[in-house]
Amino acid sequence: MVPTLFGILLINFAILQFAPGGPVEQIISRINNPNAQQSAGRISGGGGETKGGVSSAARSSYRGSRGLEPALILALNKKFGFDKPAHERFLVMLKNYALFDFGTSFYSDKTVITLIAERMPVSMSLGIPSTLLIFCIAIPLGIKKAVGAGGGVDIASSSFVIVGYAIPAFLFALMLIILFAGGSFWKVFPLSGLVSDSYAGLPLVGRMLDRAWHLVLPVTALSIGGFAILTIFTKNAFLEELGKPYVTTARGKGITENTVLYRHVFTNALIIVIAGLPSMLFTMFFTGSLFIEIIFSLNGLGLLGYEAVLRRDYPVILGTLFIFTLVRLVLNLATDLMYAWLDPRINFESQGG
Repeated sequence: MVPTLFGILLINFAILQFAPGGPVEQIISRINNPNAQQSAGRISGGGGETKGGVSSAARSSYRGSRGLEPALILALNKKFGFDKPAHERFLVMLKNYALFDFGTSFYSDKTVITLIAERMPVSMSLGIPSTLLIFCIAIPLGIKKAVGAGGGVDIASSSFVIVGYAIPAFLFALMLIILFAGGSFWKVFPLSGLVSDSYAGLPLVGRMLDRAWHLVLPVTALSIGGFAILTIFTKNAFLEELGKPYVTTARGKGITENTVLYRHVFTNALIIVIAGLPSMLFTMFFTGSLFIEIIFSLNGLGLLGYEAVLRRDYPVILGTLFIFTLVRLVLNLATDLMYAWLDPRINFESQGG
């Protein structure tokens, strides 16, 4: 886990060094705007001691910096910490991250942890109902498809499952908007946002219903892809268990089909599904909702990362990357431990040789 986390941080840190349009360049672009000259004076005021002794290279190190005082460029570099070499900044970042100090956003004057804490409830509002909906539909459907493999229900539902698996969630979101959010047909659900304008004046029950009404389309779009994958996963797991000798033996002893299915097969087949729950939760909370949050204008973790990339807010980009990667690695470890706990036949030590 440690070298994996280090490698991911190193690669992304190196990529950011070559990405154009960094925070300094963006501020220079604003300063070159005549309407932004007042902000230029405020920034350059803090760097007066750097005047003089600046080569022409410092003046031209950024695109669009021609005509600006070199002292201003140096002040901007110092403000954002770019006055130090890249390797030194990387080592300082690693030291801070080891202490769980992820820095402060360049643009909002809030710490990365504060921004994540503010956006987390929105992502939870999407992730929790989506996960529950997926499990409540996919597992029973997967069992039904496995028991009646090749039958009418299996064949009829396979078309929907294949479509759900093949089409990305954001395309479903666009289709739902066109159909039910006033795009071209009916205006049944709100187009964007998490609450209505009158949310603050509603009673408690009204607030809950209002929030749920706004979440219908994004939760539906987010659930379709995960529902398809889990349905196929569950069907294959049950088909594998149904073909094992212990099922034939149980049936030969006269045990009822429901007892065989839900007492023996169900327990063994769901081991791999339940053990994969931590990884699935991570996908729903941190990665799966990115495009959904953008399309429906929901201020969750996905939109936070997207905005940080657009604005080159490096502390937020790298801080959230570190946190999300660490959480994913811990959940992967939890998945392995759950495998061994749920199924004593699994022995990871025997795999080492």
